[in-house]
Amino acid sequence: MAGGAQLSVTDLRRSTRHPVSHPVIAEHRQLGDVPMTIANISAHGFMVTEPSPLTRGQRVIIRLPHIGRIEAHVIWTTEDRAGFQFERILRLEDFTTMIAAIQPNPRLRQAR
Repeated sequence: MAGGAQLSVTDLRRSTRHPVSHPVIAEHRQLGDVPMTIANISAHGFMVTEPSPLTRGQRVIIRLPHIGRIEAHVIWTTEDRAGFQFERILRLEDFTTMIAAIQPNPRLRQAR
């Protein structure tokens, strides 16, 4: 991972983020398995709210319900949070099905 990912990201932060509390194991090439809890997620990426050993540009692979394995890149980090961008945008149908599976409060889900 010399040099990290070459990210050319426009500001996708305007994407609707869905609050969740979903534990995942991120697979990292050098660090191995890194446990994380996703705090919010969108079709473009997700945020975790715990300290992370990862730095900007590093890549991980996570497994999400209905989506399966997907690669994500670290876009930003702070002391207690980190933001990740998926390698591809999730299809609306797949994203909606995934949200239904991992979002514990149905009132927080968007109407279809």
